[in-house]
Amino acid sequence: MGGLSELGLVGLFLGSFLAATVVPFSSDFLIVGALLAGADPVGVFISATSGSFLGSVSTYWVGHIGKWSWIEKWFKVKPETLEKQQRKIEKWGPPIAVFAWLPFIGDVFSLALGFYKVNFWKVSFFTLIGKALRSGLWIFLYLQYGETFLNFIKNLRLF
Repeated sequence: MGGLSELGLVGLFLGSFLAATVVPFSSDFLIVGALLAGADPVGVFISATSGSFLGSVSTYWVGHIGKWSWIEKWFKVKPETLEKQQRKIEKWGPPIAVFAWLPFIGDVFSLALGFYKVNFWKVSFFTLIGKALRSGLWIFLYLQYGETFLNFIKNLRLF
């Protein structure tokens, strides 16, 4: 995904979109990279948040078109298991979409919320909140702590 950084904020949007689907990578390094390259923090926030939000929405719709019979047949999941998962999703409801930003499991939340036909508009609202908080946090940490933050990340070996 290194070529995305050369596209500036458009690359950040595309990378954030892809990272919010089932493509296994994180857009966090793109956010920090855009800031390091001198991009406007507001533009970075809008690009990262909107790309990530739309990626999660597309994952929701992939789940929405899914059918129980497909899951049972292709993945050998028992109806009882699907019913148990549905009860959990119904218990937590749309607010669980706030956690769509979490690596790996966030995509599962988006997919499950779509699969179990949870209200799209409510899911979208909570997804947008979660995605905005994540983008905002990365930008805040970079702007507030600069080199100290970057050195901390390097020591964690996240990038």
